[in-house]
Amino acid sequence: MKKPNILFLFTDDQRFDTINSLGNSKIITPNLDKLVKHGTVFTHAHIPSGSCAAVCMPSRAMLNSGRSLFHIEGCGECIPPEHVTMAEAFRANGYNTFGTGKWHNGRESYHRGFTDGDEIWFGGMFDHWNAPGFHFDSSGKYDKTIPLIPNPAFSNEVIERPADHITPGKHSTDIIADTSINFIRNSEKEEPFYMYVSFLAPHDPRSMPKKYLDMYEGRKITLPENFMGGHSFDNGELYVRDEKLAPFPRNPDDTLKQIKEYYAMITHVDDRIGDIVKALEYKGILDDTIIVLSGDNGLAVGQHGLFGKQNCYEHSTRVPLIFSGPGIPENSKTDAYVYLFDIFPTLCDLVGMEIPKSVEGKSFAKVINKSEDKFRDKLYFGYRCCQRAVKDRHFKLIEYVVDGKNNMTQLFDLRNDPLEIKNLAFKEEYKEKVEELRSEMFKFRDEWDDNLENLGKIFWAGFAHNTEK
Repeated sequence: MKKPNILFLFTDDQRFDTINSLGNSKIITPNLDKLVKHGTVFTHAHIPSGSCAAVCMPSRAMLNSGRSLFHIEGCGECIPPEHVTMAEAFRANGYNTFGTGKWHNGRESYHRGFTDGDEIWFGGMFDHWNAPGFHFDSSGKYDKTIPLIPNPAFSNEVIERPADHITPGKHSTDIIADTSINFIRNSEKEEPFYMYVSFLAPHDPRSMPKKYLDMYEGRKITLPENFMGGHSFDNGELYVRDEKLAPFPRNPDDTLKQIKEYYAMITHVDDRIGDIVKALEYKGILDDTIIVLSGDNGLAVGQHGLFGKQNCYEHSTRVPLIFSGPGIPENSKTDAYVYLFDIFPTLCDLVGMEIPKSVEGKSFAKVINKSEDKFRDKLYFGYRCCQRAVKDRHFKLIEYVVDGKNNMTQLFDLRNDPLEIKNLAFKEEYKEKVEELRSEMFKFRDEWDDNLENLGKIFWAGFAHNTEK
């Protein structure tokens, strides 16, 4: 019996609350709404933050290797051969593996996993209208470079980018979608495929075809309730690149403008996802294809006075996650706590493949088929050497180490304060809760080997220096 196809749709910087049918009436996402209706939604899917400012790089390494944050190589700039990738596992099980779009984890790991592909981008971010890409190279060399002038909003310097071509004037979302549709049209029905479709949007620079921005003209967009003119204390990463996308102090009008552009980029992606799904339908293989939609990390866009994802707040660590297709319950939601690195073993279970030994994630296939309703009861987060967090089903604790000392503790009641506005850490009645979650944080530190590398050593040395007094 033929195994189901897998279509993995991956967006860049899409926050968990950016789908209309999941509670955000301000955004236009009719095709994601259809996936929600016909699939199972994980409303509490997370990344464990990241080991570098380019959070998408470790996030993608965790997703594609099924390994936890401190067990990937470095910041995820490459996935070593001993860590089997998702594409590699499907390839070994008879799948035609196709990759297009952003691959942020090294050329060698791409080559050993994919049997086919096109419009492959090795790197982090590009001008969406001049994205440098590679055509598929069966030799795996991908060794050409071309001169490129970045978006003038960032630099006018001509730099060399790894690529063999540019498609000027065509948006990256359209390039990736059209490439995906072309593969589907030419695929053999008898051979199962694994498609990794990795969009560059809605990552900045926030640009899109005008018609999508026009859809938000006159549409009431409001500032988030946790909007601030600036972050209330030094979190160790206040002036990283993402935070420079907006003026200091944060301006309400500029923030609203950027939210509209962010939403418009997501609407553009949504539109083209609809076209990809239609291609499956026209080919007659939609009912034979498991579709997964997720994002690599969230984004603040004004919340807490921040604009990036270099933090442990909900807006930056929670991502959309939808499964639909054969064997997936329709119109179903679960609030199970899952990480993106749990997806790899879950897909293995869903298609009847053995989970590679190098994978550390836990399969949540039983959550999908409703034979199990509990999964993880606590989650751990670590951002570089300055932030660590843990949360249970009620509270989240965040600790900050800046300049060698623990300079802030935050405790939030997530049930009553989901936007993380009211810090309870210094209230006497929550003292025991702080200590309880700190104890859980220490357990995660040891389980995840967070104290072995430089980032962990710096954080925990600074934390101990302050808290042991």
